[in-house]
Amino acid sequence: MASETPTRAPAKRYFTWDEVAKRSGREKERWLVIDRKVYNISEFTRRHPGGSRVISHYAGQDATDPFVAFHIDKGLVRKYMNSLLIGELSPEQPSFEPTKNKELMDEFRELRATVERMGLMKANHVFFLLYLLHILLLDVAAWLTLWFFGTSFVPFLLCAVLLSTVQAQAGWLQHDFGHLSVFSTSTWNHLLHHFVIGHLKGAPASWWNHLHFQHHAKPNCFRKDPDINMHPFFFALGKILSVELGKQKKKYMPYNHQHKYFFLIGPPALLPLYFQWYIFYFVIQRKKWVDLAWMITFYARIFLTYVPLLGLKGVLGLFFMVRFLESNWFVWVTQMNHIPMHIDYDRNMDWVSTQLQATCNVHRSAFNDWFSGHLNFQIEHHLFPTMPRHNYHKVAPLVQSLCAKHGIEYQSKPLLSAFADIVYSLKESGQLWLDAYLHQ
Repeated sequence: MASETPTRAPAKRYFTWDEVAKRSGREKERWLVIDRKVYNISEFTRRHPGGSRVISHYAGQDATDPFVAFHIDKGLVRKYMNSLLIGELSPEQPSFEPTKNKELMDEFRELRATVERMGLMKANHVFFLLYLLHILLLDVAAWLTLWFFGTSFVPFLLCAVLLSTVQAQAGWLQHDFGHLSVFSTSTWNHLLHHFVIGHLKGAPASWWNHLHFQHHAKPNCFRKDPDINMHPFFFALGKILSVELGKQKKKYMPYNHQHKYFFLIGPPALLPLYFQWYIFYFVIQRKKWVDLAWMITFYARIFLTYVPLLGLKGVLGLFFMVRFLESNWFVWVTQMNHIPMHIDYDRNMDWVSTQLQATCNVHRSAFNDWFSGHLNFQIEHHLFPTMPRHNYHKVAPLVQSLCAKHGIEYQSKPLLSAFADIVYSLKESGQLWLDAYLHQ
């Protein structure tokens, strides 16, 4: 009988941080590290459910903390990751790069474990049900206003204000489902996300995922955070980038006046003049037919319910007035936490430092919480993106203690001050650009 030769397990491959860093995507090959294991994501990026860019932003880096932060069923995800595993860090290599604060990372991971033990990652479904009901009631109230009081100027304006409130609040609610922070399974979160953003708002879930997860992965990092893509063609953002732009003698706009023209091309224009049209290009170009179907149900509902009352021209006028009002609400709230903060290229800092330097809070109050969809707790939201929003205020004192211990500034300010800081920061960065443009 022929003797059987035992099969040898493939030898473990070990890598250094230098080897990993070289696979950052510049040469098409992309690796990343999670819990000291090295994964080759070069081919996987296109299949990544969260989008190809968000995972690529961590190519060549340790991605342990964002991996934990973004996924609610890590066990399931790890099964799919096995086919991407190519080795692990050599035993003599540290668990993360020297640009990251080891003590801060260790303590934040302890904090996250504490937060999970306290049950702060579990949602109160009654809270979100009541939130959805208040949106639906406002939607019905808007239609009843025209039906009962007629279509003269005052009822028309009141209807527009109510519908704008519906759109803004539905925007905050879809944000909850998009972050998987309501249900314990992705399936239910995705389904309700499609309903709220698609049927209640007329926008595609895939478009929101594509942009927003990149923002969370690398907030205020130029070329990685799409929320600051208006630099440099419309605005000069942040001290570092503005000075760089000035030194390069680049002038796409009169940036020293940007704090003035912001009021023209910022809050009033973003939704009605850009997002409203770009979302259709996005779904058709990427063949997102499910998203398009959900969007059509929104427009069909609006036209079927309002055309009998207002006629076609009246509905179009109402629709764009609503988008104009919503745009002002959306831009001021979403930019108050980020535009005044540090903006730079990606410096591969640790998770906590990355998020804290790019975010600030607005003081807690019943109105601020409702008006901003609890995004006044932007710091907590960025550190724990899948945490249900009703728990942000509970974790805030723990985050403040961590920041105080490590000398990290934890900014919180009044709502109107936060709005004003957007304008002040644009004025400052515009002046820095001008000084560099003229004198450096």
